[in-house]
Amino acid sequence: MNDEVSRPTRVALEIRKTLSEILHRDTKDPRLEKVNITECKISKDLSIATVYFTIIGANEDDPAAQDAIKALEKAKGFFRSEIGKRMKLRITPEIRFFYDTVAENASYIEELIFKALHQNKK
Repeated sequence: MNDEVSRPTRVALEIRKTLSEILHRDTKDPRLEKVNITECKISKDLSIATVYFTIIGANEDDPAAQDAIKALEKAKGFFRSEIGKRMKLRITPEIRFFYDTVAENASYIEELIFKALHQNKK
């Protein structure tokens, strides 16, 4: 059995790390200060990077999250250019940003379970 991580997985992990560094060191936009990159997935041909993010202290519907999405979309070219320079990829992937709702969904499910358990005790 091969224990090595696939190339797309390695590239996705490196893009996540590099993009996080760029966000926290090189961007000046205040709308991006609380952005946290949670995950990056990349297509098998390495042409599209799907990047998931959250906003510290906000959920997807908060104005801060909407502002961050606009700022990320506006800076997409800058991020792609920087990733290309830093990672020296033959082809720099197109970046697509999505708000990561996993934590919100997990919280909601935990709340439902908690309510269900406590209703049964009554």
